[in-house]
Amino acid sequence: MLSDADVLRYGRLSPYNVVHLTRPGSDYAGAGRAFDEWLEEGILETDPESMYVHEVEFAGRTRVDLIAALRLQPYSDRVVLPHERTHRSPKEDRLALLRATRVALEPLWFLFEGGPTVLPALLREAVAQPPAATFAGPESTAHRFWVISEPSWHAAVRTALADLPLLIADGHHRYETAVVYAEEVGAGPDDPAGFTLALLTDLADPGLVVLPTHRVLKTGVAITGGEPKESLAETLEALRGRLAAGAYRDHRFQVLPLEGEVAVVELHEQVIENILGKRSLEDNVLYTRDPEEAVRLVDEGAANAAFFLDAPDLAEVLRVAQKGKTLPQKATYFHPKPPSGMVFDRLEIDRRL
Repeated sequence: MLSDADVLRYGRLSPYNVVHLTRPGSDYAGAGRAFDEWLEEGILETDPESMYVHEVEFAGRTRVDLIAALRLQPYSDRVVLPHERTHRSPKEDRLALLRATRVALEPLWFLFEGGPTVLPALLREAVAQPPAATFAGPESTAHRFWVISEPSWHAAVRTALADLPLLIADGHHRYETAVVYAEEVGAGPDDPAGFTLALLTDLADPGLVVLPTHRVLKTGVAITGGEPKESLAETLEALRGRLAAGAYRDHRFQVLPLEGEVAVVELHEQVIENILGKRSLEDNVLYTRDPEEAVRLVDEGAANAAFFLDAPDLAEVLRVAQKGKTLPQKATYFHPKPPSGMVFDRLEIDRRL
């Protein structure tokens, strides 16, 4: 998620930066006009029917993603699996933008288990070819991009994915927004509005990195009975491979053993909800990926206590999602995020997928 300052900075770099489409403030109609103008001016070009492969290199790792149009299905079908709870306001913003542009501007990120299928081999085959584009991204990332237009390759991908459940990695709000939009416009089974732009990554990809998001409480009573630790580093190290959470308050660190399946779920159910009682989670909990920031907020008096988590086990997250359960908001943070602006999908009513 870009900060307002980042949006302003990227917008100043070029009148054709993608933030003019994806983050237009309240000028949703302006984003729609801009997209149409960029097409007319040749800034954007229309591809033949294609799928895409994206590779990102970062910090000595490489991740490979497939980009394609994914048929929208209700969660009740148990094909697309959410793992986090959503809130109303982000969906309202994204729906207004979708109505104004009629374009899927950014791919939603999904995970699949490709081991038993030909998908890993298909992706290796794709990245062995010269890329259509290369570019540098933020956070010292390097990207390569392929356009795949061969019908036989598309058919092999469709067959391989047909029976696989997909876990939403990032984009819960936008997926639910796309479903609402499809219902609004009465999208038929093969209408573009009945699909969403999707970026799909194999759970076994060695470049798939998930980071923890730590919790900072603005209010509440002290927690006692944990394992005392001398420092933040010792606390974080003690969480590795354990069902536990770290805690910090009054300049003291401790590790809280938890019972259950996934640490972030148990932290909320066994600790945070008991501390807050009837008080609102949204009004009393802050989130940060920086554990030092969490400690600083407590030390400065801006918060009452901090809770630390290890990176979640994605296999456990998938199992929880397959049971129909959801995790608390911001349970996962996948890194690095796919860049916006690589490909768009127009949701015209006169086209079929």
